[in-house]
Amino acid sequence: MTSLPARAIAADVCVAPQLMPEAMAEAARAGFRSVVNNRPDFEHGPDQPTSAELEAAALAAGLQYRHLPVDGGWQSPEEIAAFAALLRELPRPLLAFCRSGARSTRLYEAATRL
Repeated sequence: MTSLPARAIAADVCVAPQLMPEAMAEAARAGFRSVVNNRPDFEHGPDQPTSAELEAAALAAGLQYRHLPVDGGWQSPEEIAAFAALLRELPRPLLAFCRSGARSTRLYEAATRL
């Protein structure tokens, strides 16, 4: 059992709140194959890990990693289409994260309606 704060939103897609670099190895051990970071760098200050730090940890853990930063309040049609493309492209199970998991959930829901 994993201690990742992940919540399933589909059979092979989960969402989570902000992950730290050390969580990437845990995500790989939990069976995830891909991670999508939906949070802009420094959205809430310098204590948030950067996408580059997260990507390095994900790649070291054997995960595919993508950074699709989107605003927490609104996602554009282009961002939704980009997330839909990631859903088609990346191996699953897939873990998407943002500050709380809510924007990743909204992106998934919108992308699956395209």
